Amino acid sequence: MSPLLTVAAETENPLVPPIPELVIGLIAFVIVFGFLAKKLLPNINKVLEERREAIEGGIEKAEAAQTEAQSVLEQYKAQLAEARHEAARLRQEAQEQGATLIAEMRAEGQRQREEIVAAGHAQIEADRKSAASALRQDVGTLATELAGKLVGESLEDHARQSRVIDRFLDELEEKAEATR
Repeated sequence: MSPLLTVAAETENPLVPPIPELVIGLIAFVIVFGFLAKKLLPNINKVLEERREAIEGGIEKAEAAQTEAQSVLEQYKAQLAEARHEAARLRQEAQEQGATLIAEMRAEGQRQREEIVAAGHAQIEADRKSAASALRQDVGTLATELAGKLVGESLEDHARQSRVIDRFLDELEEKAEATR
């Protein structure tokens, strides 16, 4: 290696910059850094602070909303439980009213049935008396005609005829009751 190359190599080392460039670069760096620190850094810090506050506010709002949602959920659960209780009470009342209504309807039906049966018995009794009266007249008329044919004279006296028939039928009824 020649001495010329060694001197040139020492002065022009690409890894070591010359001192004036180093000083100018350092001054330019301080100026740029100072500008950034004075103008940009407060804006950046302001934006970061706003984001932090927004995030914290959002978290607080979310927690408040969650607390409110939890309280609303508890209220809804309480209202639902109350509504279920009320529905059960209404169902019970309806069942009791239904049972009362059924009992009333049965009693009314029983009363109507008894009225119908009583009316039927009264009608049967009236029909029996009417039939007995008609039978009495028919038997009396036949007996009078038969007696008139046997005796050979007319038994047309109506009053006497009724007395004879009534006495005869009364005797028959007394004999029938005595045998019972």
